[in-house]
Amino acid sequence: MNLIVFTILAMLAATAVTVARIRDLWAAIMFTGIYSFLSASWMLILDAPDVAFTEAAVGAGISTVLMLSTLVLVGPSDAGRRKPALVPLTVVTITGCALVYGTLDMPHFGDPNDPIHLHPRPSFVEKSQVDMHGLPNVITSVLASYRGYDTLGETTVVLTAGIAVLLILRKEKDEPEREAVSQ
Repeated sequence: MNLIVFTILAMLAATAVTVARIRDLWAAIMFTGIYSFLSASWMLILDAPDVAFTEAAVGAGISTVLMLSTLVLVGPSDAGRRKPALVPLTVVTITGCALVYGTLDMPHFGDPNDPIHLHPRPSFVEKSQVDMHGLPNVITSVLASYRGYDTLGETTVVLTAGIAVLLILRKEKDEPEREAVSQ
């Protein structure tokens, strides 16, 4: 099992480097789809099939279609190298440092004295069967209902992002006519 995990992680790293270095935009889009499928495979091995399915559908499916649609509208080639932008690099570095700093006071992974491992809140267990319309198990109620709200939220975000991209990149049907009329 470890051999499979390390192989997938090595392929993920190689694919990420390839996406960052490749100049052909169509090939870069295809490699991002490959990266998403590899990520989904890794998450499936980690026993997270719901996350793996979402990654495969959104990461490899919808994202690839949106990027290919964008490529059709903007053209197939990279604009070339520009001078390095220090402001975005600084913002990303500061944000990354703040995120790392925010994790420093978290308990260690798997710590048995972590509050979440000590006990569930009694009211959560007591109200679970009533809130979930008679589901017999707390775990079932979480997976069947509470996670459903999370998935609905994620779907709404992806749909909104897709609509925004389509609205930004759409072409007006009468653009050539306007140019002809103005001349």
